[in-house]
Amino acid sequence: MKSRNIVLALFLLAVTTFVSAQDKKESKAKTEKTPFIWEGANLYFLMTDRFANGDKSNDLNYNRTKTTGKLRGFEGGDIKGITQKVDEGYFTKLGINVIWFTPVVEQIHDGVDEGTGLSYGFHGYWARDWTALDKNFGTKKDLAELVKKAHAKGIRIMLDGVINHTGPVTEVDTVWPEGWVRTEPKCQYSNFENTTACTLVANLPDVKTESKVEVSLPPFLIEKWKAEGRYEKEVASLDAFFKRTGYPRTPKYYIIKWLTDYITEFGIDGYRADTVKHTDESVWADFKTQCDYTFADWKKNNPTKVLDNNPFYTIAEVYNYNISNGQLFDFGDRKVNYYENGFTGMINFEFKSDAQKDYAFMFQKYSDLLNNQLKGYSVLNYLSSHDDGGPFDAKREKSIESGTKLLLTPGIAQVYYGDESARSLVVEGTQGDATLRSFMNWDAVKTDAKTQKVLLHWQKLGQFRKNHPAVGAGVNVAISAKPYVCSRTFTRGNYTDTVVIGLDLAKGKKEIPVGTAFKNGTKVKDTYSGKMATVLNGKVTVESEFDIVLLELKK
Repeated sequence: MKSRNIVLALFLLAVTTFVSAQDKKESKAKTEKTPFIWEGANLYFLMTDRFANGDKSNDLNYNRTKTTGKLRGFEGGDIKGITQKVDEGYFTKLGINVIWFTPVVEQIHDGVDEGTGLSYGFHGYWARDWTALDKNFGTKKDLAELVKKAHAKGIRIMLDGVINHTGPVTEVDTVWPEGWVRTEPKCQYSNFENTTACTLVANLPDVKTESKVEVSLPPFLIEKWKAEGRYEKEVASLDAFFKRTGYPRTPKYYIIKWLTDYITEFGIDGYRADTVKHTDESVWADFKTQCDYTFADWKKNNPTKVLDNNPFYTIAEVYNYNISNGQLFDFGDRKVNYYENGFTGMINFEFKSDAQKDYAFMFQKYSDLLNNQLKGYSVLNYLSSHDDGGPFDAKREKSIESGTKLLLTPGIAQVYYGDESARSLVVEGTQGDATLRSFMNWDAVKTDAKTQKVLLHWQKLGQFRKNHPAVGAGVNVAISAKPYVCSRTFTRGNYTDTVVIGLDLAKGKKEIPVGTAFKNGTKVKDTYSGKMATVLNGKVTVESEFDIVLLELKK
């Protein structure tokens, strides 16, 4: 009898221990922090020179003293300025979890006039030396500090990579050797060859990325590196790269090496690739292979700095790619799948026209495409950008609507600096894309009530998107047509996230159906107003002054 009691006691102890362990496991699962999901990222895109001036001592370099066209010279923005805003919590309040900024490599020293007034390479797309940072943008120490501080706040850093072309030729910036670049013909854009083996515009030398002929370092670069005391180091690093990879010393592989060095040195998390359709797609497949290698190597060498197990992320700028194209881009005579050649995301040029339609159309279209023919990939949606002359809201008359549509549609959301603060996109006296590139309107952010109201809307939506991968990466289910209510659910492994979104609702007291998203008795929170509610008969009642409701499980 005694032995039976002992056995029973041991059995009960085992059961109690198991139940306790399960409770702890479930408790841990409920409190587990929100995973970062690239497909639903909240990304902020800024022009380095136009965002914030953190170091006035670097505003003038390389004798760039010529008078430029309006907004076509360096305005003082730099890497330290971005870091300052990270420190101040600006991005955190916006719910941003990725920052992409224009290239910071050393630009041509002189300027050129492309018909819109003299321009310097303030935008970062006129590379002179891929291995150095432009002094106007800052130092490698500045970049290391930015990555460190951004990572500490859970924000990823995405650099902008150019492989297709060098900077223009000037009196002080010589042309790269013939084996490296072509200076004609100009692109015609009617088929694959006259889109890739050509220059985008006059005096923008095109890198011979298709070349299989090995080339030596340009004499000007050798001379420069020697003057800077780093020639031997750079050559040794190149030798090691070509020995490891077995690649021939052709132009594209030099540049791939130089760009991936920033992953090795700083642990950046992704690249946005410029002018992708102007090179053979194999360039980007090779680029991604080396990005993955160097990212894994950085993680191995910096185990305490690793944020998570996400792979390196790459986004392609294939001009005029639309999400409706699915995985293929059509050159007329040839279709190319860039998703299968190095890219996990592509910039979606169709979003600003889709934004003319209603929420029901947008949300369902993007959910269906991203969860079917584009499953495993994503698109980067935007409403305004640095070189798109036809933004969704050029006069900044629909900033609230813009925020709602951009931040609540499935896909990656690209907030172009100043979208959230209604920075003017119409600047008198500018020519061409300069009007899109004014300095960030920090004064209005600090003092203007109307600007602050717009910013608060973007912050609320951005926080919701950041806290819920379901918003950008989930499956959309319509619950009610008028007013529009939908649920969004994301599942990966053991993690599940569900939210309910209601738009164009009545102000004051409103009843929102939640479908099968939340069970009766569930306590939920409207994150837009901060109000709490309980699900009764499949509905939630919220009283607020707003026409929008963003429901999440009450934590």
